[in-house]
Amino acid sequence: MKSENCIIFLLITSVIFFYNKISDDVFAGENFNNRTGVDNSFHMKTIADNLKKTVNFLAEEIGSRGHLESEALKKTADYIKSELTAYGYAVSTQPYIYKGRTYENIFVEKQGHKMSDRVIVVGAHYDTVAGTPGADDNASGIAGILELARLLADEPLDMSVQFVTFVLEEPPLFRSRFMGSYVYARSLKGTGKTVEGMICLEMIGYFTDEPGSQVFPLPFFRWIYPTTGNFITLVSNLKSKGFLKRIKSGFERGTNLPVETLSTVSFVPGVDFSDHRSFWKFGYNAVMVTDTAFYRNPNYHEKGDVPAMLDYKRMGDVVKGLKLAIEELAGGK
Repeated sequence: MKSENCIIFLLITSVIFFYNKISDDVFAGENFNNRTGVDNSFHMKTIADNLKKTVNFLAEEIGSRGHLESEALKKTADYIKSELTAYGYAVSTQPYIYKGRTYENIFVEKQGHKMSDRVIVVGAHYDTVAGTPGADDNASGIAGILELARLLADEPLDMSVQFVTFVLEEPPLFRSRFMGSYVYARSLKGTGKTVEGMICLEMIGYFTDEPGSQVFPLPFFRWIYPTTGNFITLVSNLKSKGFLKRIKSGFERGTNLPVETLSTVSFVPGVDFSDHRSFWKFGYNAVMVTDTAFYRNPNYHEKGDVPAMLDYKRMGDVVKGLKLAIEELAGGK
């Protein structure tokens, strides 16, 4: 890329970034002034224990869950189905074939009482890069999905909520039409349901209080965002910005865990690096919830991505915040 083109790229990105960051800060200030206090009624130890149980089972007992590791993927799918069934859900699967092998997405739907044809999708992928245990990437996301499904199982909601676990997010299928999330998002077009938005849980377990532990895709981000990796991040494209704000509003009512937001163009590195991208491709609002992956976690896509490296208390705070956000989005209590 020529130097003048690089300058233009940085200028455009900077303008978009600062415009959205300033408006997000204004919104956050309004929301803070209207907060009624964090709900502390959850049994946080139970949540943390459940999260740890799932991460340990997927990352230690099963381990690597790459696209050619059929037995590991089957064991993972069986575990997910068993947990969801235990919470009282009727489990459905969406099988499809890639290069002669059958893969499946797994999902349940909690029916809304008033607007069952309007749906919020909450999803995460259950595969890994081959040869890695994938505790943060993405056993943490699966653990979050299962715990949210448990916590919301008996909560009355106006809209429907689908909890979905996707297969084949990781390379070599990433950004292809064979991603489980792409298959699922495409299938929603023919259901007659209105998708209010999708919440993607992508690596939600790695936190650190070490100064300078947070890095960024663009140098000037450090002028605005914290450089200590002890926060969770909500990421969206520009179209989904309103949906992101609503999630943040509910999230902050549920937990005091710091949350940062970024609504920007998808060519910023990392912004579209998960299953929410598939939903953007079909015109849906979608937001990624993430600890920022390789911008913080040194074990990203490595053998060191093990359960002992995760912070289950803060993971529990993420789940707690998302529960409140989903209840507000779906018209709960």
